[in-house]
Amino acid sequence: MLRIRHFEDRSLHSYQQGKIAGFLHLYSGQEAIAVGAVSLMGKEDQLITAYRDHGFAIALDMGMDECMAELYGKITGCSKGKGGSMHFFAPDKNFWGGHGIVAGQLPLGAGIAFALKYQKIKGCCLCFLGDGATNQGSFYETLNLASLWDIPVVFVIENNGYSMGTKIERHSIGTLAQRADTVDMDWDMCNGHHLYEVRAKIAVAIKRALEESRPTLLEISTYRYRGHSVSDTGLSYRTKGEIEDYRKTKDPITLFYNQLEKEGLIDEKMAKDIDKLTHKEAEDAAKFADESPNPTTEELTRDVYWEEDHPESKTSEGTIFFE
Repeated sequence: MLRIRHFEDRSLHSYQQGKIAGFLHLYSGQEAIAVGAVSLMGKEDQLITAYRDHGFAIALDMGMDECMAELYGKITGCSKGKGGSMHFFAPDKNFWGGHGIVAGQLPLGAGIAFALKYQKIKGCCLCFLGDGATNQGSFYETLNLASLWDIPVVFVIENNGYSMGTKIERHSIGTLAQRADTVDMDWDMCNGHHLYEVRAKIAVAIKRALEESRPTLLEISTYRYRGHSVSDTGLSYRTKGEIEDYRKTKDPITLFYNQLEKEGLIDEKMAKDIDKLTHKEAEDAAKFADESPNPTTEELTRDVYWEEDHPESKTSEGTIFFE
């Protein structure tokens, strides 16, 4: 969780320095969800999420260097500098992004889980979405098919209280997870600031997926310290007091430190050493990204269209790229 927090803080600083362009959606405050979920994944389990994806990438043990370089648009980035903040990918770690279209990852997540079942692989797909995505048509369409076809997928709503700048009370009515009742799907809720609680609830959903091949809709209440993206301060629709209240009473890192201290597993010196180490890792990643080369013109057109990478098998006519 500290690795995620320091990475996000450093990437914000890099953005303010003009090193990062485009969108930058920060995960600060929601760390316990990514860490709790990933800590339960088995060898064949897969994960897909929306555009607030840095936390999942780091929880899945992607290196800070390749993640920061991607934000900088450098060739050494995890998507070769062509994806940016919203499109982190690591197929070797069963991570399928990073998607910018709201709710666009839901049909893909169900498809990944369907493929596992079709190939008789004992695994499931964890598919994350924001509260705003629950009002998209693809949300209902995907839930319907997932339940109808007994697909081993776990849909997790990260309800941080705001759809961009719109408070949840103004864009949705009722309990979001309860919408699963319309398709006879199991659902549950939990708090996202307690790591153990997140793990306990997701563990039940994963077990259901693996043993019964049944989907689950889980709603996790959480909070983001920053705005929707860095161009949004988050203060035009909420107060500093609201943010500080969460930081003082529900910060997932502070709460987990207190829990570990209570269990006799950590002390103040150990915590400071971990904090110092992860802070340095983030600083080193920024240095790596800054010194990495930009993609060449030739590289920018690679991995975009399959036919361009395999001209001997091209069947379409016309020009794909224009000067």
